[in-house]
Amino acid sequence: MCGALAAVFINMPLPWMLGAMFTVMVVAILGANLTAPAKLRGVMVPILGVMLGSGFSPAIFSNAADWAVTLAILPFFIVAAFGAAYVIYRRVGRYDPVTAFYASAPGGVNDMILMGAEAGGDERRIAMAHAGRIFMVVTLVVLFYTLVLEVETTGDSRPFISFADVGLRDLSILAACAIAGAYLGPKVGLPAPIILGPMILSGLVHVTGVTHAAPPTVAVNATQLVMGTVIGCRFAGANPHAVMKDLGLSLVVATAMLIVAVPVALSVSMLTGIDIRETFLSFSPGGLPEMSILALSLDADIAYIATVHIIRIVLVIALAPLFFRLIRR
Repeated sequence: MCGALAAVFINMPLPWMLGAMFTVMVVAILGANLTAPAKLRGVMVPILGVMLGSGFSPAIFSNAADWAVTLAILPFFIVAAFGAAYVIYRRVGRYDPVTAFYASAPGGVNDMILMGAEAGGDERRIAMAHAGRIFMVVTLVVLFYTLVLEVETTGDSRPFISFADVGLRDLSILAACAIAGAYLGPKVGLPAPIILGPMILSGLVHVTGVTHAAPPTVAVNATQLVMGTVIGCRFAGANPHAVMKDLGLSLVVATAMLIVAVPVALSVSMLTGIDIRETFLSFSPGGLPEMSILALSLDADIAYIATVHIIRIVLVIALAPLFFRLIRR
């Protein structure tokens, strides 16, 4: 909380997330015995799913052709980003092939850690690589929006919405979506179930006009705070020297992936007319919660951005084992 408030005070981009993330990471590297707030995250992630679902409206059906172009190009981006990261981890980081492969996947963090460990990779290095990728992508994307695109990323671009502005009926509907979605998501085998389940239900009630409620600003900020804290806690217990080395590699990998993302995003923007600020965010290989929070902060097209990230994660999880078997042969 102190880090987030300090970030707000100095007008840091995306302060509630980055302030908490940087502060907790530094404290963790210095040796503090930290534990990620798993239970609190379990509460906030369904709320984030409901927030993402609020970005869906009947207008999405008129943009189906533009979405199709984006999704057709997405697999080529995944292969290019995956390949660039693999070369860096093998040639620069000197990782063994199994560890380098699963550390390079642009998505599916938990699945890649499990698959990599089962295939004989270094589980700690794979976990640290993904934590570092998300950390660096979030940081670099925010800086890119602020310094290059000159877009305000403090969250002030969105009007302040209080809980009183939403109303009891709408709050009840959104709460029901969060609870039911978090319960049903794992039951039906959805990827990232506790965020995707609530998102689907929330999207349905918004598309059908049952409610048009937007997420309260306090809830958005609280979600940023928790997610930033969780990312920072991933560095707890690690050797400081190893962390700095892994973060250095993550910086190189994240930069390479984003360099791939820029021309892809520009191409999609020119073909579809979708704003470059939204296409770039869609192809930025951070985590779904983190990129979605940034979309909320920018008041961007949440439905479009979240959908692209979800499909990216699904493709990575589905195709990574197949490519690994081919490469291993």
